[in-house]
Amino acid sequence: MENKAYKMYVNGEWIESSTGQYSNDINPYSGEVIATIASGGELEAKKAVDAAQAAFPAWSRFSPIERRKLLYRAAEIFDRRRGDFMEALALESGAATPFCKFQTSNGPEFFREAASQVFDVEGKIFPSQNPDTVSMMWRQPVGVVASISPWNAALLLALRGISFPLAYGNTVVHKPSEAAPLSGGLLIAEVLEEAGFPKGVFNVVTNGPGGSSQIGDVWTSDERVRRMTFTGSTEVGLRLTVQCAQHMKKICCELGGSCPLIVLDDADIDYAVNAATFGRFMHQGQVCMNSKRMIVEKGVAEEFIEKLAQRAAALKCGDPTDPETIIGPLINQNQVRKLQAQVEHAVEQGASMICGGKSDGLVYHPTVLVLTEDMDLAKEEAFGPVASVLIAEDAEDALRIANGTEFGLSGAVISKDVNKAWDLAQRLESGVVHINGSTLDDEPHAPLGGTKYSGWGKNGFLAIDEFTEARWATYNKKPRHFIF
Repeated sequence: MENKAYKMYVNGEWIESSTGQYSNDINPYSGEVIATIASGGELEAKKAVDAAQAAFPAWSRFSPIERRKLLYRAAEIFDRRRGDFMEALALESGAATPFCKFQTSNGPEFFREAASQVFDVEGKIFPSQNPDTVSMMWRQPVGVVASISPWNAALLLALRGISFPLAYGNTVVHKPSEAAPLSGGLLIAEVLEEAGFPKGVFNVVTNGPGGSSQIGDVWTSDERVRRMTFTGSTEVGLRLTVQCAQHMKKICCELGGSCPLIVLDDADIDYAVNAATFGRFMHQGQVCMNSKRMIVEKGVAEEFIEKLAQRAAALKCGDPTDPETIIGPLINQNQVRKLQAQVEHAVEQGASMICGGKSDGLVYHPTVLVLTEDMDLAKEEAFGPVASVLIAEDAEDALRIANGTEFGLSGAVISKDVNKAWDLAQRLESGVVHINGSTLDDEPHAPLGGTKYSGWGKNGFLAIDEFTEARWATYNKKPRHFIF
């Protein structure tokens, strides 16, 4: 990828920041600068809202067919440029080939799924207690939607926050993470610009290190921004939620997770290990839906732990641009330090380290720990390739352990007894659950979303509830007699 300077995209134009400052987009594996990115702030955040607000009246009146054509065109352009996104994901977020392929194959499907929903912005006629009154409800776009996306699944999580609001007739202001500004925003802007989206309908504001809150604070407080969507840490999500509440503004949040994968004693252990390896170590364990805790019935725990450690130790680590690499670098040195401290503290508390526990630069080797419930790491979210195994007495004990967390994003149950697994799945406190699958799964149309401190709001075919306004209207066929 050519090292060049990228400007922000506001009102159909590529602009510099008011300060003229740029920050470096750094390859976490090599430490090389792959691009320089305009560092926006409050002024650019307001300019983006100005543009989106001005574009909204015309865009909201675009026919559904016109919006659908533009979204399909964007998907076609994305398909043609898939290699550009693959390269950007690998170089700026450290994503290895499997995760790059997963994101770029699903990426255009978000545009296509959103395009399929343009006629779902519908209403209904429902009875009135007055026989001469026609009572109805319809949905309409809310206006300007602000989207803030993270670095870990930079492409997919950005597209999810962008495509659905646009399909319903909203305009969007978007801020990608400063660690993945190309794959999470600027390359998407190039696609939508080429597709022919009108000026101001989609805008991207980028920032340098430490500048995220300046932009977020503008968007939470600006009354013209009527909805927000955020994917990221629980800490930041809570702060944004409070700020939005102060302005009576809805926000759709997908936050942290401590996702449990329950393995019952009748499970096919080789299959369970495959699911756990995929679910825990994809993208170095830096996905909110990664399987953070493997909760295994004691009768099969020894076999599961042994085989999981063998698989983990065999995963190739290193350069994410090498097609054979599975474990690339963590996003930065702070993440490595935090993960290493969590692992060392767990060992100090008595955890058994079966493999791993070391790093080469930012590449942290796959690690398997056996924990007990009282250890801190059994309650925390480890954002790296560390598989924590907890041993349960039986299925009910496994469910109790699984639910013993403030998070509730995704979960999985692996068992040959589907009825038993289904019963556990119904009682698992998570927004998503997969029977005989991995906790790590996503489809553009699926209503993904968390519970508890993992967030609120849904995506996929339920995104329409987040980014449209339901309105009630009546028509009186005859003059009504009003009395006090």
